[in-house]
Amino acid sequence: MRTTESEMAVRTIGLGKRFGPTWALEDCSIDVPQGRVSALVGPNGAGKTTLLRLLVGLSSPSVGEAFVLDKPPRQSQDFLASVGYLAQQAPLYKQLTAAEHLRLGGHLNSRWDSDTAMNRLTARHIPLDRPVETLSGGQRSQVALRLALAKQPQVLLLDEPVAALDPLARREFLASLAEAVADGDLTVVLSSHLLHDLERVCDHIILLAASRTQLCDDIDHV
Repeated sequence: MRTTESEMAVRTIGLGKRFGPTWALEDCSIDVPQGRVSALVGPNGAGKTTLLRLLVGLSSPSVGEAFVLDKPPRQSQDFLASVGYLAQQAPLYKQLTAAEHLRLGGHLNSRWDSDTAMNRLTARHIPLDRPVETLSGGQRSQVALRLALAKQPQVLLLDEPVAALDPLARREFLASLAEAVADGDLTVVLSSHLLHDLERVCDHIILLAASRTQLCDDIDHV
C-alpha cells in the first residue's frame, strides 16, 4: 500500500543549496515515512550534511521545498520542539557534567525527559558527575544521543554520529538508538558512510551522489 503525503515524516521536493557557483545539493526529492530509520549514505561531499542542515532549519534552500512533520524547517520553538538534531562533533560543554547538561536541557525544552536519560546513561555506566571532556569518545556520544532524545522528538536527525568511534562504541551507540526507536514513535535519519553498521538498525535508505538523490526507498524494496 502506498504511503500518503500526510504519513511522511520528512519530504523534500526539488531541494537545492548553492554556495556561490557550486551546488552542494541539487534536485533532491525524498520521502521518509513515519517510523522509519533511514540511512543517509553517500561519499564525502555528496550533500549529506547540507541536507540535514536544511531539514533542521540551520540553512535555507536556494531552490525547492522541505517539510518535516508537514512543516517547513525553521529555527523556531514550535518547529524544534518535535525535531532532534545531533551534529557531527556531538557538541557538548566540556566543563559541564552529563547531569548538568540534563538540567540545562530541562530549562530550555518544554517536553524534557531527564529521568529516562539519566536512567539509560546509568545503565550503560556513563558517569553523570564528571566533566564530559574527561569521558571517552563513546561515552560522550552516548551523552549527546541521550540529550537529543530527552526532548522527546518525533524526528531525529543524526549527522555521522559514529564516524569517530571504535567498533565497540559504534555498536553500543547503535544499540542505544535501536532501543530508543523501539520505545516510541520516532523517525530517524542517520547519516554515515559505515554501511555495515547501518544495516543493523536501518529499514530505509537515501543514497546521495554528485549532490543528487540517486535512491530513496525501503531497504526491503532495494
